Amino acid sequence: MMSYDKKDNIPPNHPRYESLKLRARMVEAYNAGLLADSGLIAHGRGEAFDYLLGEKTTSMAKKAIEAAAAYLLLAQNPVISVNGNTAALIPQEIVELAGVIGAKLEINLFYRTPDRVKAIYKVLKDVGAEEVLGLEENPENIPGLRSPRSRASKEGVYKADVVLVPLEDGDRAEALVSNGKKVLTVDLNPLSRTSKTATVTIVDNLVRVIPYLEKEVIRLKKVDKSQLQEIVDSFQNQENLQDTLKMMIQTYIGQ
Repeated sequence: MMSYDKKDNIPPNHPRYESLKLRARMVEAYNAGLLADSGLIAHGRGEAFDYLLGEKTTSMAKKAIEAAAAYLLLAQNPVISVNGNTAALIPQEIVELAGVIGAKLEINLFYRTPDRVKAIYKVLKDVGAEEVLGLEENPENIPGLRSPRSRASKEGVYKADVVLVPLEDGDRAEALVSNGKKVLTVDLNPLSRTSKTATVTIVDNLVRVIPYLEKEVIRLKKVDKSQLQEIVDSFQNQENLQDTLKMMIQTYIGQ
């Protein structure tokens, strides 16, 4: 007989337990005003790709995480961009990562409303964020981008050299790269515009990536800058994406 989680009635021994728990968290976040309805759609789309990864962090993802950690440690002005899905799934972890790196946190939303910004700000502050950017009334704008996501804090994304943008939109990723920034992203879809455009693409579930990335940052803090530069120089994003896609196809056809 199954035993049930009393909070949300999800049986802990269900084979999709972790996935269903994340779904429940997303629904709670939507009801709390953190997410736009499109955020739920994006999450569901990501789940399909996660199935093809075997819902685990692959060797390709680990290689990308190492490269992302090296980029963050070499950065002069690292910034972590936070959207609704990120705030819903890993607020504590993203704040802890920012602290380890010494990175700024900046809220950036496509479906931007004052209430959503305030809700995400409160979530981040409640889990220990000291400073959260992205609330400015007169922000800078990223050249080449017309959507609401063109907003950029002068002391945040606008002046950043390296930006970690989990679950990013393709047009913004392209604009950030075009403006000379190194873009590190987490995207379960290796075929997306964001994945193809980013400097480093981690094809994995965000909830697995951020804790792993924090561990890699802590590990690589012990090495000198020349070694970090070697990691950055040796990483080939397009090659890593191709290897990931091949693995997904093999999973699909059962080989």
